Amino acid sequence: MARRRRGGWLRWPLRIVSFLLLLAVAATLALYLYARASIPDPNGDGLIAGLAQPVTVVRDNNAVPHIFADTELDAYRALGYVHAQDRFFQMEMNRRIGAGRIAEIAGEAALPLDRFLRLFNFHGLAEDMVTETAPEVRAALNAYADGVNAWLMADGRRLPPELLLAGVLDPEPWRPADSVVWAKLMALRLSGNFETELLRARLAAAELSDEQIADLWAQDEAHQPTVRNLAALAPELGLDRLAAALPDMFAAASASNEWVAAGRLTQSGKPLLANDPHLGFSAPGLWYLARLSTPDFKVAGATVPGVPFTLLGHNGHIAWGLTSAEADVQDLFIERLVPGAPDQYQTPSGPAPFELREEQIEVRFRGEPESLTIRSTRHGPVLSDVDPEFESVVQEDHVLALSFTALAAGDRTPEVMYQVNHARNWPSFRAALRNVQAPIQNFAYADVSGRIGFYTPGKIPIRRSGKGERPSPGWTGTTDWRGFVPFGSLPQIVDPASGLIANANNRLVDDSYPYFIAKDWPEPFRVRRIEQLLDEAPQHSPASFAAIQNDFVSQAAQEMVPELLGVVGEFPWSERDAGVAAMLADWHGQMARERAEPTIFLAWLMLLGDRLWNDELGDLAGEYRGLRPEVIRHMLARRQAWCDDMETPAEESCATQVAGALTDAVDLLEERLGRNQADWRWGRLHQATFRHQFLGRFPLLRQVTDIVIPTDGGPYTVNRGVASLSRGDGMFNHVHGAGYRAIYDLGDLADSRFMIGTGQSGHPLSPHYDDLTERWRDGAYIRIAGTPEELAGTAIGTLTLSPAP
Repeated sequence: MARRRRGGWLRWPLRIVSFLLLLAVAATLALYLYARASIPDPNGDGLIAGLAQPVTVVRDNNAVPHIFADTELDAYRALGYVHAQDRFFQMEMNRRIGAGRIAEIAGEAALPLDRFLRLFNFHGLAEDMVTETAPEVRAALNAYADGVNAWLMADGRRLPPELLLAGVLDPEPWRPADSVVWAKLMALRLSGNFETELLRARLAAAELSDEQIADLWAQDEAHQPTVRNLAALAPELGLDRLAAALPDMFAAASASNEWVAAGRLTQSGKPLLANDPHLGFSAPGLWYLARLSTPDFKVAGATVPGVPFTLLGHNGHIAWGLTSAEADVQDLFIERLVPGAPDQYQTPSGPAPFELREEQIEVRFRGEPESLTIRSTRHGPVLSDVDPEFESVVQEDHVLALSFTALAAGDRTPEVMYQVNHARNWPSFRAALRNVQAPIQNFAYADVSGRIGFYTPGKIPIRRSGKGERPSPGWTGTTDWRGFVPFGSLPQIVDPASGLIANANNRLVDDSYPYFIAKDWPEPFRVRRIEQLLDEAPQHSPASFAAIQNDFVSQAAQEMVPELLGVVGEFPWSERDAGVAAMLADWHGQMARERAEPTIFLAWLMLLGDRLWNDELGDLAGEYRGLRPEVIRHMLARRQAWCDDMETPAEESCATQVAGALTDAVDLLEERLGRNQADWRWGRLHQATFRHQFLGRFPLLRQVTDIVIPTDGGPYTVNRGVASLSRGDGMFNHVHGAGYRAIYDLGDLADSRFMIGTGQSGHPLSPHYDDLTERWRDGAYIRIAGTPEELAGTAIGTLTLSPAP
């Protein structure tokens, strides 16, 4: 009699599991093989409809394309082709974000972002901008789209593997509005003032006094609120719920550095201009280096994939740079509904109907699209429409609307960068800036004739009263905008007597300036350090400018450490903490990745803030959280009541809190990094983290696609390294900084220096995905110059683009 084999009942489940594992391995291998095959080839031939003459694209040894064309429009066509070849997934993501169409590929998780973005109708506004722009600009946008679409339709072209995972197998043709919408996204990203207004309103609703709220933004003078009964009104508006529904578009504030030296202060006798814009890190990075060369038009510098114009760079005659102006171009208005008529709201001249717009949001893996009705008032879109459930949250017949200069009609911003790219002197450069609407940026300028300048163009609102600190009543008209600062009255400098211009997002004007620009400005530590280093050298060179750009000495640390130790005085430290305090006292503020003091200082500052304001702010502490050294100084020197912990019966002194925060910091670092202080080195935590836009969301894939490297610098150094204040695994990650650096030598523009933080390719398996990262970290630069013949010896490839038959 045959014996029955034991465990026979397990055979089929094991076979099924084995089959599924084999299938997963096969799918992974197939995806990998496809991904390898989809790495762009820098060599070869391509066809573009509308091309007048063949174009040669030489990619140098850093994968930077040098585009040699007979006409400017052909150069734009070629740029569109190589942008798509190297970074099409990034382009696809940007246009989807601009149109509020992320849920189509990401599903339900992206619905809050899509709802928020649909409020602004950015893509519809972009289509209007294309229609209304100058013919030559529209021709450039169309030529660029021709190039992108030629790549999309090319024989043998393989889509980026991310698009396959996202389910985008047949991308839509590229349209000019897809290029223009990027300016709207940047205007939103660089203009997060309404969130500060919302936070101030929520603090008032939490029964903080006006004086306490002023303390929390203590770098500016306290101003009386426009609406004194806001604390009573705010709970009825559901502000906490509204804040929770808004996507985190402003996690790291924008920042940048730029400075210019006149020729009499340089070794060449011609101006030098340095610029490094700071934004949140991602992989691939925002910037893409490129050079366009025709007989009549030459430009080199930083482009953004999806946009045909060079945003930062030089054109052989002038060079320019940008920093965020921090201008307040957003206001929140409380709109009161007409009793018995919920489709109308009250205005100073009587009832008015809401403007209505219907939106359909397609959602991946969902059968039916989501319908969204967006209301707008005379001030702008109703923010409470960001969440369909808000009808049950907003009470007492009020809603909240947003005024934002980027939403105004008649925006001709696309013309600006086209005209800047063509400007040859200060008058033509200044004329180009006249059409800026948003975002508001500080333009630094230098030209080969020796002139230097600075201008802050754009539509900065003039308010009837108030300074846009908190939401104000929309039915009275008392805080309405009554126009914009005249172009000729905007902040500007031309050929200053000092021969130096510097800006690091610091306050633009003094109290004599007749118009209000902003209440909240970043701390001035970076600009003071830049000016100090500029003053130390009688003559400057590209090398001295590079040293300034990569400087990692923190004036904040130099000033704050002795001040904090002075507050503590003769405190009875433990032996451990006394040793740490002595280490800080001997430190000179270098935020070097191999040192432990930067780690201790940032932890101390972070935890001191927690001790000073968390008890008063309660649940809102997390949204206010930041290092805020100027606020801490203010509280310790002039408003010591913040030192007392409201949650304890004892009355704590400022010395107790400062000393206790240092103890907390040492405890935290021992817990996270061990007791050996040599292991507390800054670079162990402060690592530049360039996360892939899509694949970085998957834990296994991010091991391949994320770019991570230890870095110097900190939040207040010229070489800026904003650190995450997360208390989890990402504590002090370097998440925001100079993704692009450039130094323009007007004595020899071919010798200008450039660097980006990642690499030119957006393909994670390309050797040029992250080949510039280490050089970026170490302060190196590359040149973007040369004839085709000069480049040929070290080029990685040559692409020939010809007219399509």
